Amino acid sequence: MKRGKEKNTKNKAKHTKLLNRKKNKIKSDAALRKERLKTILQKAKEQKL
Repeated sequence: MKRGKEKNTKNKAKHTKLLNRKKNKIKSDAALRKERLKTILQKAKEQKL
């Protein structure tokens, strides 16, 4: 018996495309969050000085 997610064998190309889109979205969201945090920290440092 196999474990984990079932593979989409009927339409692999579409499935891969969708999964890649999802992964890219997660990566870009993380990068955006990181940038926002960076600017907030910079502003906080400037106010401290």
